[in-house]
Amino acid sequence: MIIRSFSYVALAVVWRGLRHYIRNPAISFPYFAMPTLLFAFGGGGLSGLANAPEFDFPSGYTAFYFVFIVLQGSAFTGAATGASIASDFETGFARRLLIAAPNRVSVIVGYILASLILATALMAFLTVVGLLAGMNLEGSLIEIAGLYFLGLLVTTGATLWAAGFALRARVTQAQPAIAMPLFLAFMLSPAFVPRPLLSDWLKSVADYNPYTAILEASRGLISGNPDETGLAYLVVAGLILLFTVWSLTGLRAALQST
Repeated sequence: MIIRSFSYVALAVVWRGLRHYIRNPAISFPYFAMPTLLFAFGGGGLSGLANAPEFDFPSGYTAFYFVFIVLQGSAFTGAATGASIASDFETGFARRLLIAAPNRVSVIVGYILASLILATALMAFLTVVGLLAGMNLEGSLIEIAGLYFLGLLVTTGATLWAAGFALRARVTQAQPAIAMPLFLAFMLSPAFVPRPLLSDWLKSVADYNPYTAILEASRGLISGNPDETGLAYLVVAGLILLFTVWSLTGLRAALQST
């Protein structure tokens, strides 16, 4: 009975979220349009960096940049869930749901599942765009699957971060504050060039940035040269654990205000 009620609430949140995106294309469209535009402009305008002496990525710059776009898009899909949670609080839906749900954690699980479905669709779309742009996928089927699985784990962590923030703020105006730390984390990593080509201060920051390990491992997977993949999974697991605590304490704060 407990499992059934947990699943019912989680699936209800998933269905509501997906229906919201489908019925309001103006909301879901930017999640597909923005990464695509960044891929088009960045992949074309920055492709000359492949001629730099220390750029030795075997699959070419399109694949190198594609990994950044996929992971960033995955993270921002999770961050957008924060806006959805905050919007549900403003309309009063989230408060009613938290009061009615036998297990309030199922509500967060539902938001995470909705984010994962949207992120999966986004990654599939970006892959098609990348292949049409001539991207080389030199990794094996298992390695490419590992890249996408890392992307979904990033979505999970970002959703937990966004949920924790939104459960505390409970206003849609908090969306920029939710997205900014994720944006900075990616910008302060080897997003556009390998680490040897970064300036001194940026390289020092990137060395300690957890997203650096995830980016570099993902690029190893797409090129068929996996490197430090275990470290990347360990890092993302640590982030998920940290943000799980963050979201659960945020849920407690939201319940106390309900």
